[in-house]
Amino acid sequence: MAGVVHRHHHFARRGYRQRVYVERTKPLEQYTTEELYVRFRFGKADIEYLVNLLRPKLQHRTQRSHGLSVEDQILIALRFYVCGTFYQVVGDYMGVVKSAVCDVVRDVSIALASLVNEFVSFPKDNQIAQAKHSIFLLGNMPNTIGAIDCTHVHIQAPRENEWEFINRKGRHSINVQLVCDADLIITNCVVKCPGSVHDARILRESALYRDLQTNRPDGIILGDSAYPLLPWLMTPFLTANTPAQARFNTAHCRARCAIERLNGVLKRRFACLNYLRAEPQKACNITLACIVLHNIATKRNVPLCADNDAPEPLGDPNQPPAFCQNKQTGRATRDAIVRHYF
Repeated sequence: MAGVVHRHHHFARRGYRQRVYVERTKPLEQYTTEELYVRFRFGKADIEYLVNLLRPKLQHRTQRSHGLSVEDQILIALRFYVCGTFYQVVGDYMGVVKSAVCDVVRDVSIALASLVNEFVSFPKDNQIAQAKHSIFLLGNMPNTIGAIDCTHVHIQAPRENEWEFINRKGRHSINVQLVCDADLIITNCVVKCPGSVHDARILRESALYRDLQTNRPDGIILGDSAYPLLPWLMTPFLTANTPAQARFNTAHCRARCAIERLNGVLKRRFACLNYLRAEPQKACNITLACIVLHNIATKRNVPLCADNDAPEPLGDPNQPPAFCQNKQTGRATRDAIVRHYF
């Protein structure tokens, strides 16, 4: 039984370790909603929602003696995502062994990652007008449905192809592409590229690029100068030669601030994304899990601490210029926006 130490003396004489069953914590009974937010980033009703959402994918683990319930698994995984600490530390806090934490983080991350297409989607036709309106309120940027940027999730040195994961700052990482709206909802993500891959290349090889090149969206997305200037992707003027171009750059910067804020919020909400002691595939699954959880939290209005809205520092300014496909038509679109709106 939980909380009881079973000692078998004849085992001890043979050098066997005695088995100890540790009393597991019961966070939903112990903590208030505010305390749950601090420790797990979700309140009681939100955790119950996650339990029901993931039960079909995690239920099979509870059939054996002393097995972890779906609720236990989710709380253990959330604690890891929030703290990003060693498995042993999470296990001591939650009353389980280190190996159980490792298994749970793997299983819950895979379960959440499998739901990414359900919780991360580009604005549909009936959502575009609201997306444009919300972004316009940020900085008077017209006809805009999102902003794009990449953020690096640092990882330990992989055992295979280690050199591919070294980014421009000399650290091992996964380079993660994100698109978000004004409410910091993630509407598209690419979570698979080593840290050495340029932001523009990630875009060029993504399904999003193929879709938007084939089917022009009813609106534009905003990117920094690491990205190409395309009819549906607006970058700032490198040098503003007129007052109108300067006003465009100001509006562009204010609206694109949403993606900078998102990158900061995501890593503050889930501190594990600052550094993962994991091989690339597991790191990608954990990152996808945090993306799904972020969107769930945002849509359910889960509160954030005041300092969680601080933007992440701007991306690497030394990245080489982006590829120039469709630059002329992109420039024509940007010039038209400046003429009509600024």
